[in-house]
Amino acid sequence: MKSIVSAVLFFLFFSFSCSKDIPAPNPVGPLPSPQQLAWHEMEYYAFVHFNMNTFTDMEWGLGGESPSTFNPTELDTRQWARVAKEAGMKGIILTAKHHDGFCLWPSAYTEHSVKNSPWQNGQGDVIKELAAACKEYGLKMGLYLSPWDRNHPDYGKPEYIQYYRDQLTELLTNYEEVFEFWVDGANGGDGYYGGANETRNVDRSTYYDWENTFALAKELQPNVVIFSDGGPDVRWVGNENGFADATNWAPLRKAEFAPGIGPYQELPSGHEDGTHWVPAECDVSIRPGWYYHADQDEKVKSLTNLLDIYYKSVGSNGNLLLNLPVDRRGLVHENDVKALMELRRTLDATFAQNLVESATITATNTRGKNFSAQHAIDENTETYWAPKDGMIENSLIIDFPNEISFNRLLLQEFILLGQRVKRFKVEVKTNEGYKEIANETTIGYKRILRLPNTNTKQIKITILDAKAIPLISNIGVYMAKTEPE
Repeated sequence: MKSIVSAVLFFLFFSFSCSKDIPAPNPVGPLPSPQQLAWHEMEYYAFVHFNMNTFTDMEWGLGGESPSTFNPTELDTRQWARVAKEAGMKGIILTAKHHDGFCLWPSAYTEHSVKNSPWQNGQGDVIKELAAACKEYGLKMGLYLSPWDRNHPDYGKPEYIQYYRDQLTELLTNYEEVFEFWVDGANGGDGYYGGANETRNVDRSTYYDWENTFALAKELQPNVVIFSDGGPDVRWVGNENGFADATNWAPLRKAEFAPGIGPYQELPSGHEDGTHWVPAECDVSIRPGWYYHADQDEKVKSLTNLLDIYYKSVGSNGNLLLNLPVDRRGLVHENDVKALMELRRTLDATFAQNLVESATITATNTRGKNFSAQHAIDENTETYWAPKDGMIENSLIIDFPNEISFNRLLLQEFILLGQRVKRFKVEVKTNEGYKEIANETTIGYKRILRLPNTNTKQIKITILDAKAIPLISNIGVYMAKTEPE
């Protein structure tokens, strides 16, 4: 399947369409940037929580931990990258600094880092090793830099903002390309703070001057996308279950959000009338905790759990950020690896054969030859079916030469011109006529429906309502034979 990766492709395709007798449809609503389009195509990648908390058996360190505590015995970022690659992931986001302030790189701005740990006699740099491993395995690297720092004496004061930006500059200039800069919403509270051992609270909406901090990130890494509760480029899904809502709009009324400020209940679904393109990233850990705890070795999520997460994230117009709590050796634990590979085998088997390869497709209305229904099943996301202007309610009818059995339906919109579909239904033809098997809402970049096992020679997909004429770029029909119920 081809990729949509740049504004150049958009311009060329739009110009090509407009050069014909019938122009391309007009864009609708906020549109994704080239960087956001590349992010959408990643779909599934790893979160690695590995830091001081790994060795203190905590989730949130207090900031007063000694760097001597950090001492992995077999740290191997190549193992992380190999596991992620074999699991079907396309990148790794690492906790470069968590709330306790300990840095996994030898920062020039603090002594609270790996340079004062026994690991590699203080000469190590986890970020450098991960960057090399990601490059070797063809993965992208992202970095998490906690805004809250329970170690630093200046946290809560204006001076800390320069410290934060200095560290951000180190991370975004010393390690080649970073695809995502990840900002947590946890800000302020009790901590060590250089020995003060007190509580320091901040105004989350103003203290960090996020506008200028994010501008610095973009200046240093023009292709980076920035994640926080409300963006600016990627939003939190609003929970740590890895679930987006079935109705999930990429647009968001972004002005209402800042890191650590809600309303979080609106994040799983976004806003139909959103003013900015801020798609949802669904973060969840493969274990109960984000960091490694030996007593959770037998609590790794089951295949059933992981499949549910996959379909409610990647299958619901979101990206899946699955956390791997690297253990005290510095390795992804064997139990986690086993679960990841079981998920990969199952997904590979499910989506191995697209049954539309042998099908023909027609539409109740078509804009013209360059927007024919055939574009919806050509497995090229740069082409799409479109009806004539004003013709919102339309059906796409897929005919198979022989009866098929299926239970998964994949749909994609041509999001370069906006997210449009508000409601659609799926019917199959039976001896008694059409039978409805699904009635759903949004599609977006990707929607995957889990359906009952169904036998038919014809599937009809009807767009019932949309913000403007629907544009469908891809349809997939599959039979999952090995997934647990």
